[in-house]
Amino acid sequence: MTNERTVPLLPCASIDDIETFYGVLGFHTTYKQRKPNPCVGVQREDIDLQFFEIAGFDPEQSYGSCLVITPDIEGLHRAFAAGMRAAYGKVLVSGTPRMTRPRARKNADGLGGFSVIDPGGNWIRVFRDPTAAPVPDATPAGRLAKALANAVVQADSRGSVSQAVRILDSALARPQADDDPVEQVEVLVYRAELAMVLHDPKTAAELLARAQSVTLTDDQSERAAPAFDNAVELATALR
Repeated sequence: MTNERTVPLLPCASIDDIETFYGVLGFHTTYKQRKPNPCVGVQREDIDLQFFEIAGFDPEQSYGSCLVITPDIEGLHRAFAAGMRAAYGKVLVSGTPRMTRPRARKNADGLGGFSVIDPGGNWIRVFRDPTAAPVPDATPAGRLAKALANAVVQADSRGSVSQAVRILDSALARPQADDDPVEQVEVLVYRAELAMVLHDPKTAAELLARAQSVTLTDDQSERAAPAFDNAVELATALR
C-alpha cells in the first residue's frame, strides 16, 4: 500500500502556547479541541504535528521528539528564524522554546541538522535528506574541529550541554601552535551559544569578544563567516 501518513503526537503543558509558538514558525492550526481531552494539530506544508495537553506537565522533563527530513535544512532554518525575529525581535537560542543552528552531525554520518525545542520541551529534529544531494565529507581534521564535533553530538543531539561545555573548555585550555584559527573561532562561538543555553550571558559575551579578537587572513575570514554570522545572532540575543 502507498500514501500512508504518520503524524507525531507529542505532549505539552499548554496547547495554547504550542499553537502560538508554531504560528510564529509559519504553521497553521488544523484542529483544536478542549474537551474531552485538550489537543491541537498544526501543519506547515508537509510537516504535520499534533499535541496533547497534560496538567502539570514539566517541559524540562519531556522525552518527546520526532524527525523532520528535508532537502533544504538551511531554507527551513531561515524561515523559522525569520518568524522568531518578527515575533520576538531575535532568534531564540536559550530557554524553552529555542532553536539550534544547522550543523553537521558526527553521529548521523555527517548529515546536517538543527533542532527546534518547542514550549512542550519536544525536540523537533530536522535533518537533511541524504537522497537529495551527496553528503560532503564532514570528518573533522584539526584538534579543535574534533572537539567541536564531539560537543555538537552532546549538546545538539543529546541535550547534554554541560558535557559539551567540558569538552570545549578542555580543548580551549590547551592551545597548540598548529591550531586552525578558523576552528578556534568556531569553538569559541559555539561555546558562547552553550553559555547562553546555560543562562550565563557574562561568559557568552566574553567568548564572543575572544572570537572577534582572533587574527585571521582574508581566506580564513571567509571560512569563518558562518561562525561570525552566528556570533551576530548571539550578540543580538544578549541585548
